[in-house]
Amino acid sequence: MDFLIEEIQTDLDAFDIYSLFKNDKTVTLLDSGMGAENLGRYSFIGLNSFTNFKYQDNICIINGKKFYGEPFQELNKLINKYKIENNTKFPYVAGSMGYFSYDLGRTIEDIPIIAEEEVKIPDCYFYFYDNAVIVDNLKKRTYITAIGILRSKKDSINKIKHKILSGNKIEYSEILRNNTNFTSNFIKDKYIKTIEKVKHFIKSGDIYITNLTQRFCCETKKEPYEIYKDLRYINPAPFAALINVEDFTLISSSPERFLKIKNNIVETRPIKGTRPRGKNEDEDLKNRQELINSEKDKSELLMIVDLERNDLSKVCKPYSVKVTELFKLEEYSTVFHLVSTITGELKDECTSIDCIKACFPGGSITGAPKVRSMEVIEKLEPTKRNIYTGCIGYLGFDGNADLNIVIRTILMKGKKAYLGVGGGITWESEAQAEYDETLDKAKALMKVL
Repeated sequence: MDFLIEEIQTDLDAFDIYSLFKNDKTVTLLDSGMGAENLGRYSFIGLNSFTNFKYQDNICIINGKKFYGEPFQELNKLINKYKIENNTKFPYVAGSMGYFSYDLGRTIEDIPIIAEEEVKIPDCYFYFYDNAVIVDNLKKRTYITAIGILRSKKDSINKIKHKILSGNKIEYSEILRNNTNFTSNFIKDKYIKTIEKVKHFIKSGDIYITNLTQRFCCETKKEPYEIYKDLRYINPAPFAALINVEDFTLISSSPERFLKIKNNIVETRPIKGTRPRGKNEDEDLKNRQELINSEKDKSELLMIVDLERNDLSKVCKPYSVKVTELFKLEEYSTVFHLVSTITGELKDECTSIDCIKACFPGGSITGAPKVRSMEVIEKLEPTKRNIYTGCIGYLGFDGNADLNIVIRTILMKGKKAYLGVGGGITWESEAQAEYDETLDKAKALMKVL
């Protein structure tokens, strides 16, 4: 297949443009709200879906037609059907956008089913798009692409261009505080006792580290669009997203990249280590230095780096897997994080889907060793994670891909909002501090709700 790409002169940003098309419930926004010089250079909007793929109850479904199949393999086949050559500078020009839920990992590893399913969504869902809007956040330039399936390439670009040129910038305002009652699937005492259970598994040699999560839930009258707008305003993130699927919406402000694959070069950026931002400059500096100097957090991150190197080595060429950043400190509006970067070059016979499957779910949100940690998670967490700690992003028809780790994310279904927060538990973990860390991570999400 071939594609057409045209630049459009506009001062609207990615969210302004998304807002013009939001009444089409199949439109997806992959929004880089910070870090334009590096991580957040491009934002993408998927428009005019012509096919959808989902996996639910062990069945693959394409445009409503059900059949049995392995989800990663069937998705790979569908993407290859629309294969394109991308000789542009852009990492994405056409393809699919959607998510893989954490629970899709059960198709890869035989994990017992113990946890309760509190809210039901498909394990995987991707829209396939005829058009995309690309926003270069660094150069402040905007482009429209078309592959010409639903209508001619030129016609579809002209129609999108006309709508963008008639649009206006969105105005932001201060968030009105509501008395919102949040409930958790863990009361505080039980979460702290469960941390001790994780330590028992560590002592017995089952695991080195496991990510333990609690899920908050509340009722809200706010619409998902307004929640995302507020979240984007107070907590911009490089791997944010807004995606409507059937009867639910995903509102993400994730700071973490799961996998980026461009021209067969793979990058993953696990996060381990968190401190809250300070109430003033001195406290901010103190918390920052505390994280930089924390041997506990560094050892936590190092264990996950080793896990990710091992996962990538399954699909990457020998000796190509490298750690390019080990303990990098990153600043966000409510927290500091420690981040590492691992890269590799895919084997000639491996696709981006092969790479995703080999690394899924991300080691930073399971623990090490991965499979045993997932078994411990299933035993100790009372509810299934579903989308939380899965990934959201794009799968390009050119073989490129970019997916986040679903943290700092709200799942909206009906008038209920669900958000997961957790952290890595090691032998050195102090239970009260670990519990407090989950609340630090939830701050921005709770504020917009």
